[in-house]
Amino acid sequence: MSTHIAAAPGQIAPVVLFPGDPLRAKWIAENFLDDAELYSEVRGMLGFTGTWRGHRVSVQGSGMGQPSMSIYANELFREYDVQTIVRVGSCGALTEKVGMRDIIIANGACTDSGINRIRFHGQDYAPVADFSLLRRAVEASERMDLEHAVHVGLLFSGDQFYNTRPELTDPLVQHGALAVEMETSALYTLAAFFGRRALSICTVSDHLVTHEETTSLEREQSFGDMVRIALEAATAA
Repeated sequence: MSTHIAAAPGQIAPVVLFPGDPLRAKWIAENFLDDAELYSEVRGMLGFTGTWRGHRVSVQGSGMGQPSMSIYANELFREYDVQTIVRVGSCGALTEKVGMRDIIIANGACTDSGINRIRFHGQDYAPVADFSLLRRAVEASERMDLEHAVHVGLLFSGDQFYNTRPELTDPLVQHGALAVEMETSALYTLAAFFGRRALSICTVSDHLVTHEETTSLEREQSFGDMVRIALEAATAA
């Protein structure tokens, strides 16, 4: 049992889906996993383990932002020997190249956070996805009949949800960043440190150019295509 996850040894599967919202974790467990059992509800951050097509899979809420996510990722990797984490999150589109409810499979992540600058003594580290997971996610999306487009590209992991200087993202967009969220950069860094696999798959829930948005219930319960892609990628042999 770790500090923030009240699971006994063996209760968490080697593969973990990692939504920020604990209620999305509950929705995933109830709608995608067979025989799902709750293993933790510490601080309301729900975690479940069940099976998907015969594979043991856990789903664990991570909270919002890199500091919160890092707590759970550290404990999953270090205390529970998790081998694969796939973030299934929401993001805000930064460009009209991306539409509402499109899916972004992140091959890398930029950030304005100081977390990696502290870790790497001021040097700029480039956090990237595990290539095998990335390839499998793309292949899985190509097999599916999806209503919305799938993009492979960069995410921007921002430290501020209410950004007081949105113009600072313009150079990132000019260099290929597709959307903003708050977790992927730190997740990829921690996976590299522990020698594990990580991938971030996000659904566009808000659009910073067109100002479209989804409701909190839609963000919680209607991003099933992203979850199916994540499960296919994470459990492929």
